[in-house]
Amino acid sequence: MAQRSEQISLHLNAYLTAHSSPPDAVLRELANETADLFPFETGLAIPPEQGTLMTLLTQLTGAASAIEIGTFTGYSSICIARGLTAGGHLLCCDISEEWTAVARKYWEKAGLSDRIELRLGPAIDTLRSLADEEMFDVAFIDADKGGYLGYWREVVPRVRPGGLIMVDNTFSHGRVIDAGNDNPLVIAVRDFNDLAAADDRVDLVMVPIGDGLTLARKRD
Repeated sequence: MAQRSEQISLHLNAYLTAHSSPPDAVLRELANETADLFPFETGLAIPPEQGTLMTLLTQLTGAASAIEIGTFTGYSSICIARGLTAGGHLLCCDISEEWTAVARKYWEKAGLSDRIELRLGPAIDTLRSLADEEMFDVAFIDADKGGYLGYWREVVPRVRPGGLIMVDNTFSHGRVIDAGNDNPLVIAVRDFNDLAAADDRVDLVMVPIGDGLTLARKRD
């Protein structure tokens, strides 16, 4: 499994993972199959230590409902769904039938198919089509970086007070602090980070796990 937290050394990352609850056989098999099928997109998957953290945070939130923007082959969705309370529901939004076909297979292997719903199509359209009263306890944003501002604006009002929002890749592989980097993807992440940090509806912290994970609690 090649994925790891990027901002710490290889040796320290190995120590971190050795002293964390490891992924089970289903997640290991999913990571390996993803690497085999999509070698150039493997970087879209979260590392195992981030998945463990996301499961714990979902459990600590006492979440019964969650939404995921960007599913890829399903590793993060399994981690979130496993943290939901009995009878919980996770709505996954993605545009790729090919990637999510793998996710569906592993949701079945993990015994989670009954609590995960997939909607294919642009996530912003899915968000805007939800009923006004539909709310979530947990949200995870991990999709196209140019869409982050729009996703945030749609998601925050739909998270209950005290709920959790997790946003992936907020370090943009360390490039966010390079003032001379004018890559549009890096600029999009910087713009998102600035917007989120200034949003008085949430309290948040950026955690140096994976490629940077922003954790935000919706204020009461």
